[in-house]
Amino acid sequence: MKGSTGTTVRCVGGIAYDDQGRLLLIRRANDPGSGQWSLPGGRVEPGESDETAVIREMWEETGLDVIPGTLVGTVTREPFEIHDYACRIAGGTLTAGDDATDARWADAADLSDMEAAGALVDLLYVTLRGWNALPRA
Repeated sequence: MKGSTGTTVRCVGGIAYDDQGRLLLIRRANDPGSGQWSLPGGRVEPGESDETAVIREMWEETGLDVIPGTLVGTVTREPFEIHDYACRIAGGTLTAGDDATDARWADAADLSDMEAAGALVDLLYVTLRGWNALPRA
């Protein structure tokens, strides 16, 4: 699919849970979705693999070291094509950074409340539900 510029921008995101089954979220500092909660992630830089981009983006936005796993799903939000990967936390301290103004763990009730309040980026909740990737707690 092509955006208005004629090119698709490849992006990655990380789907990570803590030991209690809560989902890792960041509050976006920039558009699209400035001020809303989303999965951490961003653009794949030239010459980068998806795996390298996930590791870099997760570190930059959350301060956490991750080990990317399987591709959970892909969404297109013109002009962005976002490939979301399951990630295991390997270390670090949760801290918002780079393109994030805040970072947190959200349980199922938190995520449902955020969805009801319009605090999540468009279609995040329904996409995660469709992928069976909602918080486990």
